[in-house]
Amino acid sequence: MKIAIVGAGATGLAAAHELLKAGHAVTIFEAGQNPGGLAAGFKAPGWDWSLEKFYHHWFASDTDLLRLADEIGVRHRVIYNRPTTVVYYEGRFYPLDGALSTVLRGGQWVDRLPLSGSIARGLLALRYPGFNLIDVMRYGLAGAYLVLTSNWRRLEEVTAHDWLSRWMGRRVYGLLFQPLLYGKFAEYAEQVNMAWMWARIKARTPMLGTYIGGFQAFFDDLAAHLQQRGARLVYGARVESIEAENSAGEYRLTVRLTAQHNDQPSPANPQSFDRVLVTTSPRLMAKLAPQLPGDYLGALGQLKSLGAVVLIAALDRQLSRAGYYWHNLPKSAGFPFLALCEHTNFVPAHHFGGQHLVYCGDYLPVDHPYFSMSDEALRAAFLPALKRINPEFDASWVRQTWVFKEPYAQPVPFVNHSHNIPPAKTPLPGLFFASMSQVYPWDRGTNFAIRLGREVAAEMTGPA
Repeated sequence: MKIAIVGAGATGLAAAHELLKAGHAVTIFEAGQNPGGLAAGFKAPGWDWSLEKFYHHWFASDTDLLRLADEIGVRHRVIYNRPTTVVYYEGRFYPLDGALSTVLRGGQWVDRLPLSGSIARGLLALRYPGFNLIDVMRYGLAGAYLVLTSNWRRLEEVTAHDWLSRWMGRRVYGLLFQPLLYGKFAEYAEQVNMAWMWARIKARTPMLGTYIGGFQAFFDDLAAHLQQRGARLVYGARVESIEAENSAGEYRLTVRLTAQHNDQPSPANPQSFDRVLVTTSPRLMAKLAPQLPGDYLGALGQLKSLGAVVLIAALDRQLSRAGYYWHNLPKSAGFPFLALCEHTNFVPAHHFGGQHLVYCGDYLPVDHPYFSMSDEALRAAFLPALKRINPEFDASWVRQTWVFKEPYAQPVPFVNHSHNIPPAKTPLPGLFFASMSQVYPWDRGTNFAIRLGREVAAEMTGPA
């Protein structure tokens, strides 16, 4: 079959990989100038690695990612480390996740022991001044249940707010999980279901992974592999519409691209395909295929999501004196963003010309003022908060900054969310849809995007 894929992110590229293995002809249309989607990166002068525009890392449990890396011959380029995550309490930061060797101040051999990550988290919880012994016990027992259970469908019947308050206790919830939910989901915080939190705890590991050269290097390698096997990748190709035509009882799908003529966009280059997979946001999918039935379009419209705003600062020295990687920041304490990630406490600064790279990131509704602020205004709003990470911080440390914004970055899963997700196979014959909103119950990320791409590719090769 002749198949088109709209979007060269992880889902689209993984689907293309599977479809090529099955012998189909694949064309990928990507609006940007390189592959990777939300995991795409950029490289400044003097860097030998790329940096992701939106902070990313992989996990040791990412089996679909590792399988794909094996299949394209790049598994040896996936590397792991165990950086430290900290939480804020009464003006100071405390580790709650990290390597057991760091907690015990011993040799790294202890990090290879079974359950070393769980042991480290337990010891760190005992040291955390915000918890008493009962808090630690409830935190540990409820956490163990979430790791051991697979019954996420029962958990999606209740909100994370209610479940965590009841089983972990209001103090643990208020100190750890409430700031996360409110920071990440804003006005939807108390409506997010518990299956979302279960998935984060169930699937994530303290051992984090990256790719030699950066994530952009991984997607470049994957795209090159697909091209070597016959895939056609078209960059700078913004799809205008997808139209279904019934000719003698057989459906064909026409993909029209937006071309520029006298500075005015107009549909151009119509191309016909047997199957089309769209991997964009639900909102864009509805715009591209208005022929879809009203109930399917309605289901797309009901899927809520938040955008992301990220400021990256290149500093001339390390920000966190303790070498912490990830800082969870409660907005109730006056921080202007949700998380601060010092990337070069995970990937060494020498890969970036000696610069120390810090992400300041937030998930927000697209009508939030941050989306309309200039880069200069965001710098003025965000950078003073770095002094709360290191009191010695001074604006003179900043060598360069970059700002990135994305309107579709975090799906919002309400109670019984699985009942509301539109199927990948749309009612329009031959047209398929796969997005972040459909990796549920798992949280968005490269591994589950790859899994979704594999699954929808298998479905596409069946009857239209």
